[in-house]
Amino acid sequence: MDIIARATVLFFVMYLLLRMLGKRELSQVTPFELVLLIVMGDLVQQGITHNDFSMTGAALAIFTIAFWSLALGWISYLSPRAERMLEGVPRVLIRNGEIIEPNMRRDRLTRAELEIEMRLAGIARISDVAWGILEPNGKISFIGRTDEPSSRQEDEDDKTV
Repeated sequence: MDIIARATVLFFVMYLLLRMLGKRELSQVTPFELVLLIVMGDLVQQGITHNDFSMTGAALAIFTIAFWSLALGWISYLSPRAERMLEGVPRVLIRNGEIIEPNMRRDRLTRAELEIEMRLAGIARISDVAWGILEPNGKISFIGRTDEPSSRQEDEDDKTV
């Protein structure tokens, strides 16, 4: 029972730690951060199983962590409010070619990082972006600007002539 309690506590400690790191940091892990995460995993394992090296102890720890992971997944699925709290929400970084600085600061993103992501998406200038959105998974989605009237507007104009 001690293993289940320690696994539960450390699951939520790790969950909160990863949420505090922010969306952007989790999507771009450097080699050093990858090694750090592996070391943290080993430290968590030692904290959960303590000196219990039995198969039963390891199985209890794994099942406890899997249980909480599934439970949070189901809670997010069943409740949009819980999903926003547990998974996060998309954040608008660019609107109509203008960078929204407070949102950039909130997620600790620099203009250079944003421009790198734009180039990777094949976008040359910020003025070409209608929407730039930081998704909950840490990726940035870009929707290009269109200065042409929509086909719906053209259809309506054709009907009035």
